[in-house]
Amino acid sequence: MNSRTTLPTTPALTTRLPAVGTTVFTRMSVLAAQAGAVNLGQGFPDFGCERSLMNAVTEAMQADFNQYPAMSGAPVLRQAIVAKIAALYGHQYHVDKEITVTAGATQALTTAIFCCVHPGDEVVVIEPVYDSYVPAITLAGGVPVAVEMELGADGYTVPWAKVAAAVNGKTRLIIINTPHNPTSTVLRAADMQALTDIVRGTDVLILSDEVYEHMVYDGHQHESVSRHPELAARAFVASSFGKTYHVTGWKVGYVAAPAAMMAEFRKVHQYNVFSVNTPMQHGIASYMADPKPYLELPAFYQRKRDLFRDGLKNTRFELLPADGTYFQCVRYDKISTQTEAEFAEWLTTEIKVAAIPVSAFYQQGKESGIVRFCFAKKDETLALALERLGKV
Repeated sequence: MNSRTTLPTTPALTTRLPAVGTTVFTRMSVLAAQAGAVNLGQGFPDFGCERSLMNAVTEAMQADFNQYPAMSGAPVLRQAIVAKIAALYGHQYHVDKEITVTAGATQALTTAIFCCVHPGDEVVVIEPVYDSYVPAITLAGGVPVAVEMELGADGYTVPWAKVAAAVNGKTRLIIINTPHNPTSTVLRAADMQALTDIVRGTDVLILSDEVYEHMVYDGHQHESVSRHPELAARAFVASSFGKTYHVTGWKVGYVAAPAAMMAEFRKVHQYNVFSVNTPMQHGIASYMADPKPYLELPAFYQRKRDLFRDGLKNTRFELLPADGTYFQCVRYDKISTQTEAEFAEWLTTEIKVAAIPVSAFYQQGKESGIVRFCFAKKDETLALALERLGKV
């Protein structure tokens, strides 16, 4: 007699993110590893942090800073953040009410969106847009409204008149990113004034992604929203120690915001991560006593930018301006008519240098014939990549 065995079944899920799959960064990094390519795709350094920073974390562990910290972050780190912002941007945040340490910048950005965006609210995003913004808006029940940057002879610019036209009674939030990933654009004082004019007299909030704040080149300054009182009064400002101190895998960042906004932020924060790695907070706070590492970061990365740009000048790639971040965008229309994704895959598998298609930063996958390289790499890594790219 035969008996039938009924296998257990997994109930079906209805996805809340039907348009989302594996990120382009993961796909290209996997392809780069399979192809043995130099990975200039995903934005992380291939060099280590300062030993003194690691020693500071070790000392914090040995001093038994290993239990839950305050939900808002270790007081010593929040104080260091307040002091840094005051020194650089002239804005005095309240250490207890207006700073929260986060598990990296993505958690900071997502939490900010969740705490203020309600179903049906519109959120203005500037395309090309970092890939975490729109899924977070969607999960919150919000409606992303995209305004495309314009590309001219001087690079990408934000068309503020179009941003103003996108703002209406349903608009809850405008998200900006400066220095901008992927275009390397840096917003100037005139941009901040244009944004101020748009939101003045409205209830629109601002989320300012400033994770590359210490990577601004050619003598320019970073125009943090914190510099501008009218904007700071309605803004969540997010930054990342991972980017600043070459420790992207530590996933430690922070948000600064007015007390009333931060109170809402912490309501969400306490129920999605609650708190952040204790010894790393204490180690970073100790390391921040010396401002030199972040004050010298622009020169450190500008040298790498110039090295990479000089190496590409004699190739068929067309360089776009790179005023900030550690990314370089290039046109490839003199090389290929492939789509950006196809060209990035070809570069990775055939030339053995991985890049990211800029089309991945548009909701509708806009084709511009541009890919993005990351130059946060050792000089020898960049030299090998340039040798290979010179053969294209």
